[in-house]
Amino acid sequence: MTEQLMQVSVHLPGRLLYRGKARHVYAESEQGAFGLLPRHRDLVSTLRPSVLILRDAADRELFFGIDQGVLVKHDQRVDVMVQRAVQGDELDSLAVLVAEAFSELDEEERKARTALSRLEASMVRRLTELRIAL
Repeated sequence: MTEQLMQVSVHLPGRLLYRGKARHVYAESEQGAFGLLPRHRDLVSTLRPSVLILRDAADRELFFGIDQGVLVKHDQRVDVMVQRAVQGDELDSLAVLVAEAFSELDEEERKARTALSRLEASMVRRLTELRIAL
């Protein structure tokens, strides 16, 4: 009998972070931690910021530091969609990678929000000037 594997994909907005076969998936939802095997029932779960662990076909563990997202298991396919994620080789070093990557993204988001606020303020100021001119 051949061993069944799941096809796992980890998606970020705009790109695919990982795609490969897995024997086991470990994730954390708001209700707690859970594991998935190929013959488990289909499910949809929201994920909390945590470590996603995959055991691949070669029996290696792959670690992903993830932000909030959604996991969907359907038949032998598992799709994980998250806002932010980084892949690390070791669990010990993953915390450092997550802190660095997420802080860079937080800074980019802060800059984008600042630019948007300035644009909104400029629009309000111009609308006010137009109203006064009428």
